[in-house]
Amino acid sequence: MNVLEGKGITKRYHQQNITVDALRGVDFRLEDGEILGLAGESGSGKSTLLKQIAGLETPTSGTILLHGKELGCRRTKEEFRAMQMIFQNAPASFNPRRTIADSISESVRSLRGRDAKIDEAALADLVGLPEELMQRYPRQLSGGQCQRMAIARAMAVHPEILLCDEITSALDVSSQAQILRLLADICRDSHTSAIFVSHDLAVIRCLCDRVMVMKDGALVEEGKVEQVIHSPREEYTKKLVDSVLQI
Repeated sequence: MNVLEGKGITKRYHQQNITVDALRGVDFRLEDGEILGLAGESGSGKSTLLKQIAGLETPTSGTILLHGKELGCRRTKEEFRAMQMIFQNAPASFNPRRTIADSISESVRSLRGRDAKIDEAALADLVGLPEELMQRYPRQLSGGQCQRMAIARAMAVHPEILLCDEITSALDVSSQAQILRLLADICRDSHTSAIFVSHDLAVIRCLCDRVMVMKDGALVEEGKVEQVIHSPREEYTKKLVDSVLQI
């Protein structure tokens, strides 16, 4: 069963006298409980697609459906709550003048009402951190700790879908592995679906059930992760796979 679908998603930017087609008629689907990888080099359109899905931008054309219902240009709080974005630069995604707990509380109140409260101990435990770190400022946490808190903030509103934009690319290898395991456990235990953007097929292979490969704003290949990695059909995908094997 599909929890999210996209049909013919196009995004066109106009810069002075230049028109750039960042997305060109992309179709996608996300099944209930699935972790879907979006792979491709920088500029392939994967992060742009994620922004359209999250409602941070409006597609030039095309349709995005949540549980079969079309999402309009102006989304409701419930629709924003259902899909939570986790950004690459976790420290910058928090207010530097607020503690982590205050930032998470602010996010929760904006989506669930002024009286909504968070369980700091439960959220810290969810992402494997001491509760005391909730009272620290972003600058007082490591990159890995900040990314865990960003995941906690997203999960605090009980989303149906997590949208992860290169969330491990700024971390060292050890922290990457820990975040991937954490995300896999959270999605499995809470039955949350996820879309995971990465330029690294090796990372996607560790986490995702299925992968979509993008190039120049278009979808060039998709399928089960192991199938795409072991038997890629497109030359572009073969190059991505070869670059992983060489490393």
